[in-house]
Amino acid sequence: MNILKVEPLTAEAFADFGDVIETGRNKSFEINYGMADRYHALAKVDTGSGEGYPVISLVDSKKYKMPQKVKIVERHPLGSQAFIPRDKIPFIVVVAKAGDNIQASQLHAFITNGEQGINYYPGTWHGLLLTPFDAMSFICVDRDGVGENCEEFHFSDQDQYTLGMNLKL
Repeated sequence: MNILKVEPLTAEAFADFGDVIETGRNKSFEINYGMADRYHALAKVDTGSGEGYPVISLVDSKKYKMPQKVKIVERHPLGSQAFIPRDKIPFIVVVAKAGDNIQASQLHAFITNGEQGINYYPGTWHGLLLTPFDAMSFICVDRDGVGENCEEFHFSDQDQYTLGMNLKL
């Protein structure tokens, strides 16, 4: 059985795949006469060239039972895609570098700290939203408009990886 190790999500470890959206290590500045702090430009929305435009959506994800096999990945070649949790619950991010071809051995898995979001770079292969600890809600920022911006790849049964069972909050 192929086991995919899940490691903590850090900006450094995730740098090849996208941005980690978090306040923790980022500087803020006061707005609204000192009544709020703004953490500015934590990720850039990339809508590529052409007739694309940024959209903001809400996503509700059901709780996944573990262990979970990585059967499918997808990518968005025309723009970035961000998921920002509305709940303070960790979730799992499965990714592989952008490219025309994908192999299961290229996959990486990260677990968020419950307060981090992610922004996939254009073309980055990624798994489905995996929420093994509870159902969750997300803000999604990505591209809409002209052009096909979602491609899927299905792994064969022998190439599927299983996410480890040692996940703890």
